[in-house]
Amino acid sequence: MATKSLILPCVLLLTLLHLVLGHGAANSGQYPLVVSTWPFLEAVRAGWSAVDSGLSAVDSVVEGCSACEELRCDGTVGPGGSPDENGETTIDALVMDGVTMEVGAVAAMRYVKDGIRAARLVMQHTKHTLLVGEQASVFALSMGLPGPTNLSSSESMAKWSKWKENHCQPNFWKNVLPVNSCSPYHPRDSLDLTEGTCSKAKLMETIESRSSLVGLHNHDTIAMAVIDKMGHIAVGTSTNGATFKIPGRVGDGPITGSSAYADDEIGACGATGDGDIMMRFLPCYQVVESMRLGMEPKLAAKDAISRIARKFPDFVGAVFAINKNGVHAGACHGWTFQYSVRSPDMDDVEVFTVLP
Repeated sequence: MATKSLILPCVLLLTLLHLVLGHGAANSGQYPLVVSTWPFLEAVRAGWSAVDSGLSAVDSVVEGCSACEELRCDGTVGPGGSPDENGETTIDALVMDGVTMEVGAVAAMRYVKDGIRAARLVMQHTKHTLLVGEQASVFALSMGLPGPTNLSSSESMAKWSKWKENHCQPNFWKNVLPVNSCSPYHPRDSLDLTEGTCSKAKLMETIESRSSLVGLHNHDTIAMAVIDKMGHIAVGTSTNGATFKIPGRVGDGPITGSSAYADDEIGACGATGDGDIMMRFLPCYQVVESMRLGMEPKLAAKDAISRIARKFPDFVGAVFAINKNGVHAGACHGWTFQYSVRSPDMDDVEVFTVLP
């Protein structure tokens, strides 16, 4: 009876430890291991089912990210979300093999909903790393992926229509003037403000803080890392990008070292947040290289985020880090971050919370 009386307090203590204050770390039962940004539980379960059945890390991360695309996680992954200024949804995705350091990625891909599978095909069947735009779509279709498909949905078009009614605010332009309430935009120095077609008020309307443009449900990525039963590591990402982005914009999702990075000898990292800022710092490459130099995952994650915050104090973003032994941690700035984990010593996916 005395032993049983000790079990419940221990379980409660372990549950409380999942609230990771600041930049915390946790150990897992080695591998296989699946870690993902956000509480994308079904995606992690799909990745876990694949890796636990013996599939490779690359195959498993593709299965996990593909599940998120099919489920349209938070409306920020897969088709049907994040319309650009023209109301169109496009896809960015990446997969990286930590054994060979091969990468396949697609960016601003139109008409094809299977981003992560298209990225895998780039890695499998080309000597390139990244294909973009409509030519990425042509490639994906030629490789047998279904399409062409309209990637918009009734929800994304309704969101876009409401944004148009709000004079296309907020948006990602700066130092410009609209001819009307929306595009086309022109550099402010090229227009005569005395002509009456534009106004300084309209100029001010185009200036928004980045934090007002970036949030959990309008600017997000699934980044997933998997360690398979052989101890090999892979990462993958998928996103439909920033809501109301300028057409042609590519964020950090398909950028190696920014949204994700993996090295079998060291570990892996996944990132989410304001990709336009984060891609300038390659935070996941930084995390893995810091771990290579001996940093624990929690310190490596914190260091990568702090490097960005020093230059851009208002940025919003987060990373998770795992080392090759399965120790994982997270760090964030500007929002509360959650990441999901499944390991052999867990009965199901568990969510860890990281406070800024």
